[in-house]
Amino acid sequence: MKMPGGRSGILSLSIKDKAALYAAYMPFIGNGGLFVPTEKAYQLGEEIFLLLSIMDEPEKIPVAGRVVWITPRGAQGNRSAGIGVQFSDQDDTARRTIENHLAGSLQSDRPTHTM
Repeated sequence: MKMPGGRSGILSLSIKDKAALYAAYMPFIGNGGLFVPTEKAYQLGEEIFLLLSIMDEPEKIPVAGRVVWITPRGAQGNRSAGIGVQFSDQDDTARRTIENHLAGSLQSDRPTHTM
């Protein structure tokens, strides 16, 4: 898949522990989503393909999605620059896997990368 400007829309994200997964997950978005730290500029609505490695899962999870959140460089509160990617409704493997790993902590009030 090619993106405007000729760049590839494939991103890789590796999440090593539960705290990092909690901080990146966006359960308030329909179908779920993840915050992906990146310095590249994206547009809202842009289609993204994500290869996701979650903790000890043996396989990378391919995720199709679109950009629904942008945190620009230099955002207030020292927030990391990046994008929020909403998972497509075609496949909920990523959302199910993430929510299984986060069972019991989704109701926490700890801050995340987005809210």
